[in-house]
Amino acid sequence: MQVCDDLDPDGTEGSELTYLHGVAVAQDTSVADDLDAIEVPTGVWAVFHTAGPYPQTLQTTWAATATAWFPANPWRLRPGPAIVAVLDRADDFSTATCELWLPVESA
Repeated sequence: MQVCDDLDPDGTEGSELTYLHGVAVAQDTSVADDLDAIEVPTGVWAVFHTAGPYPQTLQTTWAATATAWFPANPWRLRPGPAIVAVLDRADDFSTATCELWLPVESA
């Protein structure tokens, strides 16, 4: 998984964020002391499925959430990490099937 956390609420280009690669584990799973862990609160998520050239298709989908999906739907981002799950990929990562998970709440 690819995780972006501590995102600027306005999504300002060039703003700092926390970027992690990791795996999802149950809350009661012990994690080695030399690894970082973030807690992902329970909530509603908008999930966008992508498949195609990587990373272009994922980047296009991410941009479309701001320009098309959010303006047309009664949801807004809520605090929490944005998560990309890579479900399948070519050996050279030229193509991939992914899910983009965005934390949302009713607008």
